[in-house]
Amino acid sequence: MNESERELPVLYSFRRCPYAMRARLAISESNKLVELREVLLRDKPHHMLLLSPKGTVPVLWLCDGTVIDESFEIMKWAYSTNLSDDCSQKVNHEDLIALVDSKFKYHLDRYKYSSRFDNIDANHHRDCALNILCEIEDVLDIGWLNGVTPGFSDFAILPFIRQYRIADIAWFDSCNEVPKIKSWLNEFLNWDGFKNIMGKYPQWQEGQEGIQFGFEN
Repeated sequence: MNESERELPVLYSFRRCPYAMRARLAISESNKLVELREVLLRDKPHHMLLLSPKGTVPVLWLCDGTVIDESFEIMKWAYSTNLSDDCSQKVNHEDLIALVDSKFKYHLDRYKYSSRFDNIDANHHRDCALNILCEIEDVLDIGWLNGVTPGFSDFAILPFIRQYRIADIAWFDSCNEVPKIKSWLNEFLNWDGFKNIMGKYPQWQEGQEGIQFGFEN
């Protein structure tokens, strides 16, 4: 297929990346359809790097040539023509999303990937991240941030809490300080919508067509 003849936006993604997860969640749940190209971060496609030299996923390449290489902006694109009520709720939680994207992610990286940093006390950063989760716990009702069904804010935050749990599953599951967070995450992990976006796809190769991904899955 000639790239100029493509009919769908292209999403470069990596299955386990939390930023890519939230982009896929937003696309899947907002009735969008894209061509998904699964990449390996150690073997990034030349074309993806041409579109976004910073070399991180997700990267969304729209049919008009526009490139969006920030996951939060891809989420906003996905919801731009759908679910206006959900988008208004998103604004109410933007402070929580910003907190997770900045301070929580800072401590998460130094907890989960402590070997990549010099002179790091992983448990210190685990506890700092837990303090942030306690802040979210205080404003979290039973259920989803966006009401009776998961939505924009849940998608933006939960992939990172999932990573936090994965760093030490036994410790997290025995932690009693954030019961609502744990219930929220458990609902997310068992939700069919999450399972649907975590399908395993072969690595995309230059010249191949990607996988149709989105609301028709």
